[in-house]
Amino acid sequence: MLYREAGQFKTNYVADSAIFPLREDRIGLALIILAAYALAFFGSNFLLQAVLIPFLVFSLAAIGLNILTGYTGLLSLGTGAFMGVGAYACYKLMTAFPGVNVIVWIFVSGFFSAAIGALFGLPSLRIKGFYLAVATLAAQFFLQWCFIRIPWLVNYNVSGALDAPLRTLFGIPIMGPNATPQTRYLLVLTIVILLTWLASNLVHGRIGRMWIAIRDMDLAAELMGIRPLQTKLLAFAVSSYYCGVAGALLVFLWYGGAEYDVFNINQSFFILFMVIIGGLGSLIGSFFGAALIFILPIVLGIVLPAMLSPFGLSVGADVIEHLRFMIVGALIIFFLIVEPHGLARLWQIGKQKLLVWPFPY
Repeated sequence: MLYREAGQFKTNYVADSAIFPLREDRIGLALIILAAYALAFFGSNFLLQAVLIPFLVFSLAAIGLNILTGYTGLLSLGTGAFMGVGAYACYKLMTAFPGVNVIVWIFVSGFFSAAIGALFGLPSLRIKGFYLAVATLAAQFFLQWCFIRIPWLVNYNVSGALDAPLRTLFGIPIMGPNATPQTRYLLVLTIVILLTWLASNLVHGRIGRMWIAIRDMDLAAELMGIRPLQTKLLAFAVSSYYCGVAGALLVFLWYGGAEYDVFNINQSFFILFMVIIGGLGSLIGSFFGAALIFILPIVLGIVLPAMLSPFGLSVGADVIEHLRFMIVGALIIFFLIVEPHGLARLWQIGKQKLLVWPFPY
C-alpha cells in the first residue's frame, strides 16, 4: 500500500494508528528494556530494592488509574483500596493453594479487584465528575473497613499483617527472606513490561477508542452505537485489575509484608498525583509521574545533605518530607495551568523538535 508521509504522520490509517510509528521510538524502547534488565546484574541492592522495584509497582498502579481517568474520563479516589483487594486476594489464594505457582495467583488476584472495581463502577452511568469521585471515595473507606473488620480477612495471621510466604520459581526463591532483590526486580520488571504491552494494545485498539469517545462526549458516543454502561464498567474492571496486580506486587515483592493501613486514602492520592503530573491519557506519562513523585524524596535525601554539609547544616527526614509535599503541590498547580497533559506532553514536544533539528519550524 502506498502512502505519503507528512513529518512524523503517515496518511494511511494502519500506519498512523501504529503504537510506535517511528523507527527511532522502537529502537529507543528496545534499548531502554535492555538497560532495565542489565540493571539487575549491575545495580546495587539499594537501587533495586528501594528505588526500581517500587517505581515499577507504582507505575503499574498509575497505568491502571490512567486507563480509567485519562482515557475514559472517570475520576476515581479508590485506587488504594483496589490495590488492597488484589493483595488480600493473592494472599488468600497462596495460602489456600500452596502447590500452584505464585505467579499465577498474582495475575489471578487482579480479577478479584476487577470484579470489585466494576461493582463500584455501576454509579458511573448516572453520575460523573465530583459525584463519581465521592462514590469511589466511599468505596475506599468501605473496603478499608472490610480489611479491618471482616474476620475472614482479619485472621490472616497471628501478627495481624500480610506476610510473604516462602515461594520459589524454578527452584529460585522469589518470596520470603531468601529472595534476592535481583530476583524480585527481574520478576516485577517482566510483569510490568507484559501488562504495559497489553495496556498499550488496548488503548490503541477498538476498546481504547471507545473509552476515548466516552471521555470526549459520552452522548455522541452513545449515538454512535457505543454502550456507555458496558464501556465504563470495562474501564473500571481493567483499571482495577492493574491496581490489584500492583497491590500484590507491592506487598509480596517489595515490602515482603504489610498491614491494611498501606492501602489508605493517601495511597489513592499518591497514585492520582502521579497520573496528573505524568500526563492524563498517556502510558509513558504514568512512568514519568511515578519516577518524579517517588524518586524525588530519595534524590532530595541525597542531594540536600550533600549541599548543606559544607556549611555545617543538617536536614532531617521530616524537612525532606515537607519539601516533597510542597514541590509536588507546586508541580500539580503548574501542570494544571500551563500544561494539563503533564510530562508526557513535554516529552512529545521535545521529540518533535528533535525530529526537525537543526532546522527551525
